[in-house]
Amino acid sequence: MKQIYEHYTQEDFEVWKILFDRQLKQFPTHACDAYKEGLKIADFETGLIPNFKETNAILKETTGWQLAVVPGIVPDYTFFELMANKRFPATTWLRKMKQLDYLEEPDMFHDVFAHVPLLTNQHFVNFLEELSKIGLEYVGNDEAIQLLSRVYWFTVEFGLTQESNGIRIYGAGILSSAGETQFSLSVEPPKHRFDIAHMLETPYRKDVFQKEYFITESYEQLYNSIPLVKELLADKVGQLA
Repeated sequence: MKQIYEHYTQEDFEVWKILFDRQLKQFPTHACDAYKEGLKIADFETGLIPNFKETNAILKETTGWQLAVVPGIVPDYTFFELMANKRFPATTWLRKMKQLDYLEEPDMFHDVFAHVPLLTNQHFVNFLEELSKIGLEYVGNDEAIQLLSRVYWFTVEFGLTQESNGIRIYGAGILSSAGETQFSLSVEPPKHRFDIAHMLETPYRKDVFQKEYFITESYEQLYNSIPLVKELLADKVGQLA
């Protein structure tokens, strides 16, 4: 599959611009430094839907990663195999104007605007690659994949990080949501220190703001957690056998 840029409609460009501008206003005080640096590297613009060829050239030069076009949510094996080979699965379709505030299935704004900037951070993509290799080992074991998905969910999608000027967002699920960008950094939801064992014990829902979040100290910490993820997941799977 590939992105067919000329198929985008005027509504698509308007939707991208509205979502882009709305999030950009919040990011100076809410997004993490690595995301903001990555957004500059990716060279995204308001009102201009990214061209995958251009984005891939930037990613290839920066961290060696690429975007791989997918129609939507893909099977576990495809998902993990792509990322284990430094290819991030991304859709090319955009939500409609009436879906600005909520969309059940991730669209291009989530996949590209929210995820791509962090794909320029070497420690982050190293974590993503190694986590995906673990996923490949357990494809077909639904309970193991469900447990591993909790680590992915509370880091890649809904992770927070501690920076010198306070807690900031790096999770793409938050960064693509205007409402959760505000909510996640409010005093309301509990925020825990980075803890793989705790994540593995914590279920999540996709249709509501998260009830709790985990704060990492750095992207090196994410990558360095991989051996513990392997160990604790293996123990959990062994207990379930």
